Amino acid sequence: MTGVDAAAPLAVPASRRELFFAFTRLALQGFGGVLPVAQRELVERRRWLSRDEFVEMLAISQVLPGPNVVNLALMFGDRAFGWRGAMAALGGMLLAPMVIVLALTALYVRFDQYPMVTGALRGMGAVAAGLVLSTGFKLLGTLRRNPMGLPICLVFGTLTLVGTAWLRLPLAWVIAGLGSVAISVAWIRMKPR
Repeated sequence: MTGVDAAAPLAVPASRRELFFAFTRLALQGFGGVLPVAQRELVERRRWLSRDEFVEMLAISQVLPGPNVVNLALMFGDRAFGWRGAMAALGGMLLAPMVIVLALTALYVRFDQYPMVTGALRGMGAVAAGLVLSTGFKLLGTLRRNPMGLPICLVFGTLTLVGTAWLRLPLAWVIAGLGSVAISVAWIRMKPR
């Protein structure tokens, strides 16, 4: 975290309105994935969460059904202002992007035959992948406190990458297989001796 004092106390949203507009701003900055923007906005810019809190909330949001960042918004909004805060954060995450996606869908149907449109969408996909990777590198330090330890976490991350990107295995199989093994390893390592 450059330029931010990690020891400084965390801030809290002043109102549900601030929460709504913060998540709207967050949602409008991410195309193809909001996770890197969420980390920067919630941890680095607004200091509403520490890195560790962000990783913990993200871990929980990943095992819940639905999009990770939407789950994270719901959890954070609930933590800040109860169910009304959860609805404000959810509304901020979904309202403006929904309007934009509907408008872009209408435009895409009209202009999908142009190679420039297809190329632009491919380029945006590459940018989104780069943003996700950069967020992963920023959060890599939190793995030191993971019960499995950094080396084991890196092995699982590498195996996931090899399985999905190189071997082209379905993501559901990779998650089911490696996820089951990773959960077992974490459970064994956390078990009191």
